[in-house]
Amino acid sequence: MIYVIATLTTKPGAAPLLYDAARICIEKTRVEKGCISYDLHVSITDPDRMVFVERWETREDLTAHSKQPHLKDWREASTPHAVSRAIEIVHVDRVETF
Repeated sequence: MIYVIATLTTKPGAAPLLYDAARICIEKTRVEKGCISYDLHVSITDPDRMVFVERWETREDLTAHSKQPHLKDWREASTPHAVSRAIEIVHVDRVETF
């Protein structure tokens, strides 16, 4: 199993504009092969910071997820509102960062 922590910081006040697009992406992702959990959290100290916490059975499942149309839709919806993005993929023996 691997964990993913994907953080999106939006322009001030823009996060709520993305909630519907995020909900659609989450619903579609949760039924993907290998998805154990996929949850969105919004910081209580910084409402412009959205954090996706994901668990996947394998790195291959995560790679397949990255190619799904609903993830492309999410990226397109969020890009105009994004200030920064960070992704950490946590394996048992290492962490990948993007």
